[in-house]
Amino acid sequence: MTYTPITPNQIGIYYLHDINLKEIVEFIDWRFYFLAWRLSGRYEGIEQAHHCPACQAKWLTRFDAKDRPKAEEALKLFSDTQEVLHDVVENNRLKINAVYALLPAYSEDDNIVIETEGGKITLPTLRQQKPSADGFCYSLSDFLAERNDFLGAFANTVLGANEMAKAYEKKEELYTAIVIKTLADRLAEATAEWLHRKVRTEFWGYTPNENLSVKEMLKTKYKGIRPAIGYPSLPDQSIIFEMDEILKFNKIGVSLTEHGAMYPNASVTGLYFAHPMSRYFAIGKIDDEQLNDYARRKGKTTDEMRKWLSGNL
Repeated sequence: MTYTPITPNQIGIYYLHDINLKEIVEFIDWRFYFLAWRLSGRYEGIEQAHHCPACQAKWLTRFDAKDRPKAEEALKLFSDTQEVLHDVVENNRLKINAVYALLPAYSEDDNIVIETEGGKITLPTLRQQKPSADGFCYSLSDFLAERNDFLGAFANTVLGANEMAKAYEKKEELYTAIVIKTLADRLAEATAEWLHRKVRTEFWGYTPNENLSVKEMLKTKYKGIRPAIGYPSLPDQSIIFEMDEILKFNKIGVSLTEHGAMYPNASVTGLYFAHPMSRYFAIGKIDDEQLNDYARRKGKTTDEMRKWLSGNL
């Protein structure tokens, strides 16, 4: 896939502290908030409907008798959450930090090679096992040129949610505590969406004239991808340790467990690809030969990698 890489407007590693919460709120994807509460359904228009009783009553008429109880529950949850969110934003009760890196990188034998000040870091990738609609089996390394390209990496976190939730738990207000934790997760994802747009249009600047609504962005209508560590196209959770080596998570208040989990939990990390043909995909199940090859490229034993890729075996 031949293309001409676009040199970022900023090359290096950059830290953002105390990001304005008001800028982040509009990027919240409420669909996943409701799903976290096991409220599946289509609740378009709920943001406008919750403002007044008449608006709520009118909004509820779109649901039949079977779905209305769940819609009423979703409406109450949304209204309660808006009260908490208002408190969080107006009183700065949570803190959002982020880091992003735009670095020279290239593709080599199904590996992503990143050039940092400390030397080269190699991230092996896996190739999907079932072809995409175009008949090709992709790996993320396909979305980098073999020389003179660039890769982005990022992490962001919401600080203070655990402490805030514990304060409500002590008062036995468990519902509000859960609202805060769930809201923090959505704010972390919203920050990732906000930061990705800044990268596309300003920091990397490969789509400076992008004019997408938030709704369009949440449907990934933009150019480029943002695969998260541990997700279907990048299933090896241990890659997070290389990410930490590059981004220095502690500088934004994030630590890692030995199993590669981020703390605070409301944290996100992943990669940025600008290639015009980059896309999301799932690797699927791999065989022992592929596992052995991946372990070799990772510089680990097969048994070590088996535990990190158990979902793909």
